[in-house]
Amino acid sequence: MPSDILVTGAAGFAGGHLLDRLAGGGADVVAWHRPGGTPPRDVAGVRWDAVDLLDSGRVSAAIARARPSAVYHCAGEAHVGRAWDATESAFAINVRGTHNLLQALEAAGGSPRVLVPSSALIYETSDRAHSETHPVVPASPYALSKLAQEMLASRTNGPIAVTIARPFNHFGPRQDPFFAASGWARRIADIEAGRWAPEIAVGNLDARRDLTDVRDTVRAYQLILERGQPRRPYNICTGHAIVIRELLDRLLARARVPIDVKVDPARYRPNDTPVVLGDPSRLRDELGWTPSIPFDQTLDDLLEYWRQRSQ
Repeated sequence: MPSDILVTGAAGFAGGHLLDRLAGGGADVVAWHRPGGTPPRDVAGVRWDAVDLLDSGRVSAAIARARPSAVYHCAGEAHVGRAWDATESAFAINVRGTHNLLQALEAAGGSPRVLVPSSALIYETSDRAHSETHPVVPASPYALSKLAQEMLASRTNGPIAVTIARPFNHFGPRQDPFFAASGWARRIADIEAGRWAPEIAVGNLDARRDLTDVRDTVRAYQLILERGQPRRPYNICTGHAIVIRELLDRLLARARVPIDVKVDPARYRPNDTPVVLGDPSRLRDELGWTPSIPFDQTLDDLLEYWRQRSQ
């Protein structure tokens, strides 16, 4: 593990789980969070810094203070649906924010390794498993911003070693309830606690998604940063897709009370991709990564997380 590590977006979902993995490993970890955003958690051995990635001057000053030898760039717009309504913001943080970070790293000198998480949604829609050589045809503002981010990072000059992750859908404890699995788990917990009527409103349940536990995802981030070939993308996925209806059914089967399901057409996304399925062969064969957390454990942990917060 590198001795001086920076995690941007460390107060977010994947960034927070990555901090849990890095903390206590003997490294000096600096964690960036957005000023005025989600309050940071206390994590042993982690020093927090409030940095706006869109303020190039503050980014440069913060990099000069931290002088990291490794950077996990987890900050960014993470929700596909929100990006339809806030396209400018999604491009600003995902592209311009990344530019400011990489520019500051180049100016600071040194030869840090940098991980940039792209997205599986940059791939052309297909019902087959996407390998890293699958055509890229982004079908949403979010996907387009992530492709632009990846292309920008891949063209970084100088001694910076940029590694590229292409995570597929990941979920687990502490995920924003704006995402389907976490939102359903929170609603189940609220219904069990008597805070909500026993009904869940849903959108499209026919889509199929390749789902990975977030803790397996950030383990892959660490492997890719430390051992991945620079500018070579690595899919992070299981190679299996689950129908979203089954995901909901498996959560409802864990509920302690009966719950009705109501379809709400307003919850459908524009251009919702019917199948997102990945091929994890490159990550498995080159870096030895395979998912280790069973799907049912992720569901149990996610539901228990929200039950504890509904007490």
